[in-house]
Amino acid sequence: MLERVQFILHHNCQVDASSPLVVGVSGGPDSLCLLDVLVRLGYHVVVAHFDHLLRPESTEEARRVEALAAQLALPYSGDSQDVAQYARDRGLSVEEAARALRYRFLFSEAQRHDAQAIAVGHTADDQVETVLMHMLRGAGTDGLSGMAYRSLPNPWSCKVALVRPLLAIWREEILAYLGERGLQPSIDLSNLDQTYFRNRLRHELLPMLERYQPNVRQLLWRTADVSGEERRLMDRLVEAAWDACVRQQGPGYLDLDGASLNALPLAMQRRLLRRAISLIHPGLRDVDYETVERGLAFIASPQPKGQCSLIAGLFLLKENEHIWLAARHADLPNSTWPQVITQEAQALSLPGEISLPDGWILQASVTEKADELNAEILSNTDPFQAWFDAEGLPASLIVRTRRPGDRIQPLGMVGHSLKVSDLMVNLKVPQRARLRWPLVCAGADILWVPGCRQADFARVTETTRRIVRLELVKAGDS
Repeated sequence: MLERVQFILHHNCQVDASSPLVVGVSGGPDSLCLLDVLVRLGYHVVVAHFDHLLRPESTEEARRVEALAAQLALPYSGDSQDVAQYARDRGLSVEEAARALRYRFLFSEAQRHDAQAIAVGHTADDQVETVLMHMLRGAGTDGLSGMAYRSLPNPWSCKVALVRPLLAIWREEILAYLGERGLQPSIDLSNLDQTYFRNRLRHELLPMLERYQPNVRQLLWRTADVSGEERRLMDRLVEAAWDACVRQQGPGYLDLDGASLNALPLAMQRRLLRRAISLIHPGLRDVDYETVERGLAFIASPQPKGQCSLIAGLFLLKENEHIWLAARHADLPNSTWPQVITQEAQALSLPGEISLPDGWILQASVTEKADELNAEILSNTDPFQAWFDAEGLPASLIVRTRRPGDRIQPLGMVGHSLKVSDLMVNLKVPQRARLRWPLVCAGADILWVPGCRQADFARVTETTRRIVRLELVKAGDS
């Protein structure tokens, strides 16, 4: 076994003996075997034990692991937390809560010890059970590949790998090894409790499948091995497409380029969306087929704006070419649109300019009317440009945000006015951008809502002699 695990450590797990390796040790057969093998192979081991406080005997098991570490002269880290209470507080299953707390502890210890990786004792039997669980829930290549020998990045770290050196070792081999070494593992009786899904697979479903196909475990393990290699190939392809699709990333959100994403083959789209979900919600499990397909259908739909709920508080928000994947609490940036941050009104001289956040600039110029200018006005299709009759306008305009009751008489609507809030809704200005959208006013009257409409009262007519040109541009845009 030593030679096989050494090969896996070097070739599959990509760890070496020169840097610390935090080993999750429960005291059960698998982790005890892993610890003993790593010590015999000369690895720099830190023993880490997390007590879930789910069983009366767990405290004694923690003491046994600590005593073993002391016997081997290895550094030891231990912690405990009431997993059942944590699960109730957050609406999780006990298994999910235990996993979340255990790995949070292990990776915090890895950071504290400057470890290269976390090593855990998942075996070939665990791999088979994982693949079967994924199959029953509905899975693609990722699900069929089961667990990886080495996971980096992973839901807990972009720097510290999670490695599984025993993933090709069967439990019967481990028990034989422990007998040869005279090692006595702790026995977790909860592994016999068939209220847990994995235990039902282990003790009921797999034995039944073996009556139909005696080699079912080996076949499922090989399926995972082949699928894992295919997944790694696809991951490299997705990595190449990732930079083209991701515009920006921040706390709780990703900004995706809709055109680039839609241009990818469907299999790549699925993997990229799954990867994006895992980045925003690390550790989220069971992202099912329906969730991914619903998200991709929304992204591909012709509507330029809209929102789609996904899973676990995540949603997609479409704003023209921008596709935001975000958590409910995320504060999405507004750099895509002009915004006014200050509550104070700002003066815009004629001519003159003022700077807004994120590189936006509002410019005003004054020119004499000419035939070529008149042609430019008539052919303009840019909603961020507008022309006005200078006669009757003050020497400086006011730039401010929307106030309750604001109204505008849009160009061409003589004798009729419209609430600015309704105008923004009608023209599909994103809701989160409306509150601080800049309004250009002539005294108390709204002259222009950039990107939307200009007022009728200062329109350019045949008798206009001097024209005020307003333009809102973003620095760097052509």
